[in-house]
Amino acid sequence: MAECGSRDQMIQAANRSLEELRLLWGLFTVAGVNITVSGTNVTVPSHVTADAAGLSVVPPASAALLACVLTSLEIGAGHVQFSGTEYQETVSNTWSLFNSFAEPTCIVYPRITGHVQTAMTNIFLIGANYAVQSGAHSAMVGWNSITNGVLISFAHMNSTTYNPSTNTITVLPGVHWGDAEDAVEQYGVSAIGGRASDVGTGLLLGGGISFVSTPLVTASATNQYSDLFRALKGGANRFGIVTRYELYAAHTGTKDDKEWYGGVITYPGSAAEALSNASAKYIRETTDPKAGFILLLNSDTASPGAHSAYVFYKGKSLPQNIFGDFLSIESTSQSLSPLSYYDISFLIPGDARGNGQQFGATSWLGNESTFLNGYNHFLNFTNTFSAELASSFFIISPIPSFQWTASRSGPNAIGSPGVSYATIDFWLIYQPNIKAVPPTVQAGFEFLFKQTPPSPGLPLYVNEGDATQNMFATYPNYATLKETYAKYDPLRFNVQHTRGPIGL
Repeated sequence: MAECGSRDQMIQAANRSLEELRLLWGLFTVAGVNITVSGTNVTVPSHVTADAAGLSVVPPASAALLACVLTSLEIGAGHVQFSGTEYQETVSNTWSLFNSFAEPTCIVYPRITGHVQTAMTNIFLIGANYAVQSGAHSAMVGWNSITNGVLISFAHMNSTTYNPSTNTITVLPGVHWGDAEDAVEQYGVSAIGGRASDVGTGLLLGGGISFVSTPLVTASATNQYSDLFRALKGGANRFGIVTRYELYAAHTGTKDDKEWYGGVITYPGSAAEALSNASAKYIRETTDPKAGFILLLNSDTASPGAHSAYVFYKGKSLPQNIFGDFLSIESTSQSLSPLSYYDISFLIPGDARGNGQQFGATSWLGNESTFLNGYNHFLNFTNTFSAELASSFFIISPIPSFQWTASRSGPNAIGSPGVSYATIDFWLIYQPNIKAVPPTVQAGFEFLFKQTPPSPGLPLYVNEGDATQNMFATYPNYATLKETYAKYDPLRFNVQHTRGPIGL
């Protein structure tokens, strides 16, 4: 986003040097030619097309091309790619196949925050569309990819460092959580990131983990940008581009410190009802912060190892009063042992590519009938569209109430609902030959959301929702979130020029 300032300042900046931009536009209205500005040579490849329309009505492809060329001239042609091997790898390596078909006008590969500032200044002044890619692990189409726009990829900003004097871990936005764990494990600390090691730092913008961001300003819980700091934690990509996260380190031990016990238990498809009931009880009754749990219920109930429960406890064993129900259900296999936190971080890699992915979200209190009815609705949906789906999962993740008071950096954008609950992720994995979500499946998915609404007062998890769901509107702090957005983006540039959550 543009540097924070008043509405008049932003309007003045937007109208800056229009004649100058029109003159530059005349230099490259024909694709496939070389242009030289201030001694720098830039080639506009032949696959990029542009027209010479006046800049007051610049179409998206033309605006993006102008922003790309200006940025290339200012930060160096090596940091802006219009084609080539790196360009293709970035485009094709998205976690969801659906995002791999985008054709960015160019990809900007920043090495420092200043490169991001330069790119976003040009994008803002010209009115180009854009997207940002950190870990490329998004199920939302267009949130980390774009056609006829500028893609900013953090592939080269991917380091993780630990500062023992401040007990903080600095993570750059191109990092995957598995890489972050590898970098700091030797110091006996963890950044407590994603449950799947392939997940990127976009997880942080979904809320719940404290951090300091420095896109163009330094926002913290105590400075003049404290409202922005709060909004970033749950505001997804709507409140800026974060180029550095500073996280409080958790002292979890090295890979040799087996302070946890647990692992994965698989169950036959017939165990779905018992597992659903056990999960509802766990959500309702578990208050021990040393316990951890996530359940994946497979829609393929015929599989002998259909369902998987990941269970952990910081101790020598799994307490019966917490995990007894899961241990008593007939299982297909159990892989339980002493574990380090590092071991736990890599149990779910989540790095498989080649299929279109889609998420849908709801949130429930721990009620057995709510859980089971919701799972049955999910089964009905997946059975209806079994020809389009390669597999699908109903994922239950606990959000205990004590997590809302655990942050040392203040509240986030979501706001505490004041109770323990579960986020439910409807995870769809499409057949490899399907290149986009079929309209009939999308309509059915949206009907499933109506059948399975969140319990009153509970927020949806923005990183695991569908693009059609107004997740912000479910936040207890929704009114404050909208006020903050209006303050920092009075021209509403972000919501008009990049895809992300609706509701602002």
